[in-house]
Amino acid sequence: MHSHWRQARSADLPDITEIAARIHPGLAERDEVLAEKMRLFPDGCMTLVADDAIVGYGLSHPWKLRQIPGLDDFLGALPADADCLYLHDVAVLPEYRGRQTAGSYIATIATIAKSASLGSASLGSASLGSASLGFLALVSVYGTNSFWARFGFRAVTPDAALRAKLASYGETAKYMINDLRISRGAEA
Repeated sequence: MHSHWRQARSADLPDITEIAARIHPGLAERDEVLAEKMRLFPDGCMTLVADDAIVGYGLSHPWKLRQIPGLDDFLGALPADADCLYLHDVAVLPEYRGRQTAGSYIATIATIAKSASLGSASLGSASLGSASLGFLALVSVYGTNSFWARFGFRAVTPDAALRAKLASYGETAKYMINDLRISRGAEA
């Protein structure tokens, strides 16, 4: 069964929230919070489509290293001094996993992060000029840090402020960074 990533549309929000509720039952977020991410950084928000049905999504946006948005909190705006692309969530329905779909999304956003064209046109009111973002960051939940490690992410020891924010993501939450400036061989 063929699937492909495409930019998320506002009409996709009901499918995105339905998948989120199914994949992350203990980490619920309001529709408005997810919609804000899509509005603030549409380039990093995508849906996985198979046979004209949405079977997954990925939401990412520029942010600051070692800082994470609170779960179910509005961003308000993207930081003008962002230094990473934060993967808020990548969720794929179980029957569509194991087909390199998450890796394809990560490769796409890594390209966006490294792109010198990531500037005011993509960020709206926040502008990075022509600087690229050298890092991807995420919070691994449900003990998935070994999955993310296959894509170059490494767990970071959190300071007290980061630990406090991580608590809302569950007991197994780990903050992870992928340094895109490091040349790696083929990742899984």
